[in-house]
Amino acid sequence: MSEKPTILLIYTGGTIGMMKDYQTKALKAFDFNQLLDKIPELQYLNCNITTISFEEPIDSSNMNIDSYIKIAEIISDKYNSFDGFVVLTGSDTMSYISSTISLMFENLQKPVIFTGSQLPIGDLRTDAKENLITSIQIASAKENGEAIVKEVGLYFEYKLFRANRTTKINAERFEAFASMNYSPLAESGVHLHFNKDLLFNPTNNGESLVFRKNLIKDVAILKLFPGITKRVVEAIVNIPDLKGLILETYGSGNAPTETWFVSLLEKIIKKGIHIVNVTQCIGGSVLLGLYETSTDLKNIGIINGKDITTETAVAKMMYLLGENLTKTEFKQYFETSLRGEIS
Repeated sequence: MSEKPTILLIYTGGTIGMMKDYQTKALKAFDFNQLLDKIPELQYLNCNITTISFEEPIDSSNMNIDSYIKIAEIISDKYNSFDGFVVLTGSDTMSYISSTISLMFENLQKPVIFTGSQLPIGDLRTDAKENLITSIQIASAKENGEAIVKEVGLYFEYKLFRANRTTKINAERFEAFASMNYSPLAESGVHLHFNKDLLFNPTNNGESLVFRKNLIKDVAILKLFPGITKRVVEAIVNIPDLKGLILETYGSGNAPTETWFVSLLEKIIKKGIHIVNVTQCIGGSVLLGLYETSTDLKNIGIINGKDITTETAVAKMMYLLGENLTKTEFKQYFETSLRGEIS
């Protein structure tokens, strides 16, 4: 009989880690050392679970690069000791966090599953138990002795998504996340069904896990809107030490054709600042040059974000800025799928 898979559960903070005191009605942090006492169903899973928690749980709104690195370091340090990892974070920034972690690891051959909940784990109607139980089950899943999932995923409300394809779309419903440009990797119903043809399976010739943690945070997002003024755009593009800009455009990558707008962007590109064009639409792709309103952007050398999400564009920008690439290399790598983040 084969040994049971070993799973490391990493709690960083978030709603899922809270318990309600029904006398005071107050929420308090959950002690994950008592996990089996509070969720006895876990003992029926065919795996051994070890838990580790941040000393000070971090609200998702306070997550930053240091937090990303701390999560990734735990995974890197424990990588050879566990078969899979489940990371619990607040859902508000989970797409940003998990997308960044997906890029920080190269040659990943084990599942790293992010999950959380909309209601605390101790709430009567909580979604936390199902999300946690199924995430652990996914992280434990093997076929022919190998992990079925070999990438960073995000599991929420019966669906496993590729983490770097997700966006949080609802603050109240249990179906909090969507992946408009890539179908779910797995779906949980009466059976746990993996869509194996969609799973990320990079060619691996025995290469070891590579952990890249040099993230550069000097990036900004400029979301276009009708009537945006030159003063607003100038304020963003002239941020001191700015190294990368995510430009959220309309539709398939369209933007104003006014001379002042295009000139401002061209000026900072010539200064060495990278600009990536992503669409404001929740689904679809940037198609530079399809319309006249995106032709100027293409001509001045803006990077085509294709169907990347804003969350992953930020993550990829921070990641590639830390790799000391030339301007040509940066554009080439950004427009190339590294972890299945773009089509």
